Amino acid sequence: MLQDRFGRAVEYVRLSVTDRCDLRCSYCIPKGFKDFAEPDDWLTFAEIERVIGAFVRLGARRVRLTGGEPLLRRGVVDLAARLAALPGLRDLSVSTNGTQLARLAGPLKAAGVGRVNVSLDSLRRECMAEVTGCDSLPQVLDGLKAAKAAGLTPIKLNMVLLPGVNDQDVESMVAFCIEHGFILRLIEAMPMGDSGRSVGYLDAQGVLARLRARFDLRPQTVSLGGGPARYWATADGRFTLGVISPISQHFCATCNRVRLSVDGVLYMCLGQEESVELRPLLRAGISDADLQQVLRQAIELKPERHVFASAPGKVVRIMAKTGG
Repeated sequence: MLQDRFGRAVEYVRLSVTDRCDLRCSYCIPKGFKDFAEPDDWLTFAEIERVIGAFVRLGARRVRLTGGEPLLRRGVVDLAARLAALPGLRDLSVSTNGTQLARLAGPLKAAGVGRVNVSLDSLRRECMAEVTGCDSLPQVLDGLKAAKAAGLTPIKLNMVLLPGVNDQDVESMVAFCIEHGFILRLIEAMPMGDSGRSVGYLDAQGVLARLRARFDLRPQTVSLGGGPARYWATADGRFTLGVISPISQHFCATCNRVRLSVDGVLYMCLGQEESVELRPLLRAGISDADLQQVLRQAIELKPERHVFASAPGKVVRIMAKTGG
């Protein structure tokens, strides 16, 4: 098992397969942004398979396909099948905005993807249009139906808390999740780049207190997917709520993940700058043994914690470039 210098086991790789997206969410991609990676700089599927294979041999057990919007990457179903076949990988999942799920949910399930997280910040059509930059809600709802029918479960809905924009929609999202058997996850907006800082900050703890009182939510000790969320559930088990609170209640002491960008940069922390460029090494013909040694050394760079609260202007990358 990979272990960093603070004793944390690193067994989860979030793999960005593209920095492109068909939406322009206000907290992710700045208006007018065009500085995307060139396709020639994207890791090929063979290169991705080599890196993830090396991680799995070193003890990684979870991989999540992210972006940008990962389902826009041509051939992504084939890539999923190749990764799912790696011996030792036990959890392959996808984070998506849901716009492509209606056509790809079934093929992804057949390829070996187990579950999906879908971004959904409101059930109000006008609010989603404001947040995402287009009238995306009908596509996302169709995608959720397809994901449920395909058995990509549990389905988690990721709702970024945006003050004055969607904070009044949380209760309706809870009702929607109860009706359809989805897990709702509330996420504090992270101050990554100008886009992340411009949307404002809403403390998830106040929203959680409101929901705990209304729905009699009780803390859960079981982990659902190995990520950073803390979970609560109703007594009858019909509804589960996750809270991801990098600002108000950070989870750095239990961080078990690293991020690989589409152009092969391995980031040790979402809220710090430590990174290692793998693409030049791969294209220079690095051996599998040496690649594994590079990954071991990279994990040693993983910082103790992020600085979102103490230095919110430090990280200038945008989320789509880092990988969700």
